[in-house]
Amino acid sequence: MIIAPIASGSSGNCILVEDGNTKILVDAGISKIKIEKGLSAYGVSPGDLDGILVTHEHSDHVGGLGVFLRKYDVPVYATKNTIQAIFEGGKLGALDETLFYSVEKDFSFKLKDLLIRPIPVMHDAADPVCYRFDSQEKSCAIVTDLGIYNSEFVGKLQGLDSVLIEANYDTRMLQMGPYPYHLKQRIWGDSGHLSNESCGRLLSDLITPKLKHIILGHLSKENNYPDLAFCAVRNEINFADNDYSAEMFNIQVAKRMEPSCLVEF
Repeated sequence: MIIAPIASGSSGNCILVEDGNTKILVDAGISKIKIEKGLSAYGVSPGDLDGILVTHEHSDHVGGLGVFLRKYDVPVYATKNTIQAIFEGGKLGALDETLFYSVEKDFSFKLKDLLIRPIPVMHDAADPVCYRFDSQEKSCAIVTDLGIYNSEFVGKLQGLDSVLIEANYDTRMLQMGPYPYHLKQRIWGDSGHLSNESCGRLLSDLITPKLKHIILGHLSKENNYPDLAFCAVRNEINFADNDYSAEMFNIQVAKRMEPSCLVEF
């Protein structure tokens, strides 16, 4: 199984997940050209894709979807309310409705070699989810855009081999930065994003001997730095009440607007 970020940040998100003959994009929040170039960097063409999974309708996750679909007939999977929000938003141009398939939260579905579970998250969108992928032997998840989480959410993500997880902002940078107060409240609120420290605490709840690869993603351009995220997450893991240390894991930080951090497991 492979996780291959094409872009992951507050400006745009697009992640390739691959297992055997199955190739799936999670989100299409960058331009068609950047998606094409990113896929090419990993030796994949758009025609190889078996589907696009959409987490939610915000532009950094669907901004390139319309142009991409007008050239490539790739099926799109999302919750019913997310699909409705995409069409009602009217920002993606003409879309072929027959390419869209609704999925239900917490009900797994199969795409070729992969069993996919949409898991609900707390975020200020119509009906947002993250996605877990299971094959016969391996499991991974793409976990971004959540403000808070609970033990039920943690339980749904147990037993992963690899995870791309959000480390969106450094708390002090956000507090002291130029954003208006209402936007700061949105970001650090229950329906916003995970801070570096919150990301580390969530990872500490997910860690098992099986988990080997951690990719930190969805970093804010204005409110975070890769080194800050990396160090903060490592510290949270090291100080957590368990027997694990950050040195036991392959921790990388995905680049915001170019392919990086491919992991194969």
